[in-house]
Amino acid sequence: MGHYFSTEPEATKRRRTVEFQVHGRHYALETAGGVFSADRLDPGTAVLLRKAPPPAPETTGELLDLGCGYGPIACVLATAAPRARVWAVDVNPRARELTARNARALGLANRIQVADPDQVPDLQFAQIWSNPPVRVGKADLHALLSRWLPRLAPGGVAWLVIARYLGGDSLHRWLLDQGWQTVRHASQKGYRVLRVTAGESGSQ
Repeated sequence: MGHYFSTEPEATKRRRTVEFQVHGRHYALETAGGVFSADRLDPGTAVLLRKAPPPAPETTGELLDLGCGYGPIACVLATAAPRARVWAVDVNPRARELTARNARALGLANRIQVADPDQVPDLQFAQIWSNPPVRVGKADLHALLSRWLPRLAPGGVAWLVIARYLGGDSLHRWLLDQGWQTVRHASQKGYRVLRVTAGESGSQ
């Protein structure tokens, strides 16, 4: 059976709706089998959206939702920062399809660019948000972050959430070892919200 981080999910495509509230706004997003947390807003994603400060309304430039799933983070970011463009990136084509559908349903299609990772041009991101796919394994997770974190724009920030029992504290240490300024911004329900910025050298 395929995993939600597979490029070709095998689960049946049964449609359903996930509803949640963030920053006083109600969202009802379409999901389907074969994508991450298809039956509810993932608890880690909920903690990230609740605890990390949303981009300000005047935020411009490019934002990245890395591992977008069916699009909850991307939709919240695009709503919070109407002048920015959100790149919703996922290897799973079903996830990308759902994110595009949800963006259209919310009137956000002109602000959310859905893409396969290899389709993203050479951009710098003002912010990166991610509930990363830790179950791919430590080596692949590190490779994923090593690919995308260096694309933070000067002064940019990444917000990551990871369960403590799945290696939240070890990931924190690894990021520090790689030269990233990393602080535990919040903890809730066993999840760590990490704020990541470039080190003093300004490069990785």
